[in-house]
Amino acid sequence: MKEEHFTYEVRGPIALIGFDRAEKRNAISDGVIDQLEAVVRRASAESKVGVIYGHGRHFSAGLDLVEFARKSPTESLFGSQRWHAVFDQIQRGRIPFVAALHGAVIGGGLELAASTHLRVADETAFFALPEGQRGIFVGGGGSVRIARMMTAARMTDLMLTGRTLDVVEAERFSLVNYVVPPGKALDKACELADKIAKNAPLSNYAITNALPRIQDLSQENGLFVESLLSSYTQGSPEAIERLEMFVNKQSERVAPPSIRSGNKETVSR
Repeated sequence: MKEEHFTYEVRGPIALIGFDRAEKRNAISDGVIDQLEAVVRRASAESKVGVIYGHGRHFSAGLDLVEFARKSPTESLFGSQRWHAVFDQIQRGRIPFVAALHGAVIGGGLELAASTHLRVADETAFFALPEGQRGIFVGGGGSVRIARMMTAARMTDLMLTGRTLDVVEAERFSLVNYVVPPGKALDKACELADKIAKNAPLSNYAITNALPRIQDLSQENGLFVESLLSSYTQGSPEAIERLEMFVNKQSERVAPPSIRSGNKETVSR
């Protein structure tokens, strides 16, 4: 009988994907990657936003080293490319994903979190990239995604020294967007997902797929692509309806932070 590594639940427009390998600190194996691909595809087909979180005491302690140690270099190469393909389905897929982080967010667990679009961490979360101490190198896209978030210089520090970051440092290094009290990461992630689900799907898709790509372009080409997307999204039926509602004062205006009720979370980026 195949072991199930994820729970899956739909709450309205949100798909909740729960990493359920707590006895292994939610370590990521080949079987985990296969099942993750399946639940991400399902969420993308059924929901407007996905939330990924971990059962047990940790989000994920990273690569399943017991399985990895038995692999040949060739198997590791193709395994790394498999991780890339699945994590790309999260980062560049049809819907936005929010990660709710607690406990260990280490190695491959951090690489998984980095493929999501927003990351909420509670105060128990800690972050590390111990590949240097294990005699290996990141293989789940961290050299691209994590380095771009926190800079290559800071990632070099983590990998060379084995340094562990607490949640305050992780926020300062742009690894997380929101910091909340212990046990509240999933609640906050779902709150954000509810807000995201109210956006126009085409706008969400442009934000999650075009914005990262524009960063890879020259300024001139980036501005050109921005103009194309701006005009394209503006012409969609949903945009026309929403803009008309705004003009007719039928939609909410943007309020200053001091007016928003009870919004005390720490926000970095």
